[in-house]
Amino acid sequence: MNPYAELLAEWFVAHGRDLPWRRGDVTPWGVLVSEVMLQQTPAARVIPSWESWMGTWPEPEDCADALPAEVIRAWGRLGYPRRALRLHESAKIIVEQYGGVVPDSEETLKTLPGIGDYTAAAVVAFAYGKRSLVLDTNVRRVIARVHQGEALPAPHLATSERSLAWELVPEDTEDSVMWNQAAMELGALICQVKNPDCGSCPLDTLCQWRGAGYPADIYAGQRKPQGYEGTHRQARGRIMALLREAEGDLVPIETLMNLPSKNSLLAEAIESLATDGLAVRADEALRLP
Repeated sequence: MNPYAELLAEWFVAHGRDLPWRRGDVTPWGVLVSEVMLQQTPAARVIPSWESWMGTWPEPEDCADALPAEVIRAWGRLGYPRRALRLHESAKIIVEQYGGVVPDSEETLKTLPGIGDYTAAAVVAFAYGKRSLVLDTNVRRVIARVHQGEALPAPHLATSERSLAWELVPEDTEDSVMWNQAAMELGALICQVKNPDCGSCPLDTLCQWRGAGYPADIYAGQRKPQGYEGTHRQARGRIMALLREAEGDLVPIETLMNLPSKNSLLAEAIESLATDGLAVRADEALRLP
């Protein structure tokens, strides 16, 4: 076991959040849904949507039978609604090709729409209890600080960083699952990007970043600020909100173009939503698919 794993495991048992998808009776489908929803979305925002989704579609076949408009409305304001369509498409594939059982292989999972390295590894670890490398931004930050003495990891994941992270995953299967879970939790609750709570960290005495006096981010010049106000994504979000409220009815393009955003952004957003399959254009109106 790596020198951090035992300390992290003890901390996680005492301080890990009681998130609904971590409970013992959650199915692999429930884990998959949670991991897709958690992509770029905080857990606190995901909980009510996950509970509602699982109450409506507790198994892949239930979701596969739903209409695209239904899953988009159920997605609500989680953001990046293409994830809802991809999850819907994945449910159909799971039913048609895998007998309604979520695959337990990372390579197979990565053939599903919208499932990349991280999500596949997380499902394998947390749904099936197998050894894998669950490497999200939280885990990368913990490793960068504790093991490499850097404020933040590089903007892009390199092969060398992945190799280092694999070396830290315990060989024992059960320990590896705990490590993945605990390292993510530490990054989410304690080792945050801004104002980390180092005084509450179980790895405080082992942290090379703290030991070096908290040096500045060496990659700061390579990071692009990500805004939201006045962006194409914001325009898409406003249009989607109006379409969800319309309950499947057509919304005139003229109405959409009066939303609070630049006309050029709204026009681009309308076209991109139709291209992504998130909306259907009918003459001079738009509706959910």
